[in-house]
Amino acid sequence: MSSNIIGKKLKEFREFRRISREDLTLKSNLTAEQIEKIEEEGVMPSLGHLIKISRALGVRIGTFLDDQTQPGPVITRAVEKKSGVSFSTKNESTREHLNFFSLAQDKFGRHMEPFIVEIEPSREPDYKLSTHEGEEFIYVLEGSVEINYGKDIYRINKGDSIYLDSIVEHNVHAGENHPAKILAVVYTPF
Repeated sequence: MSSNIIGKKLKEFREFRRISREDLTLKSNLTAEQIEKIEEEGVMPSLGHLIKISRALGVRIGTFLDDQTQPGPVITRAVEKKSGVSFSTKNESTREHLNFFSLAQDKFGRHMEPFIVEIEPSREPDYKLSTHEGEEFIYVLEGSVEINYGKDIYRINKGDSIYLDSIVEHNVHAGENHPAKILAVVYTPF
């Protein structure tokens, strides 16, 4: 899924709800410039920013990620090509940090967002912490992952998992400067 699609969906939904960019900036705690870049220039927001936008608009995060809607169960087969969305917890020039592959983008009305996430090693050791409402469950499939969580740092390896409150400032990144792969389930209350 391209970032332009997310920007277009955001703009259409915001205008449909008759919410100005200024009102959205106040409700989401983002700047007008950030909202404009997402809507008009196709800049991909960070996952934290997308969650703040969805909360400010009163919709689930999947509203901006869904391609189809299916009310019943959704099966994602291992052999199917998964479309990915690349998020970054850094500035817009470093888009390679987290590559998300949705495992339920066809599911209508979901409350959880399950992803396979490929985490690339960071070129910058300074990790920006983010916070948003909800909870996250992370299970390491390959490699090791470090999680800055508040003032603590947790290292989890293949087969390990962590369940955390997203309201606490956090950052998930590859451990030992090697790529990692995780199963991540993000829940944001609606």
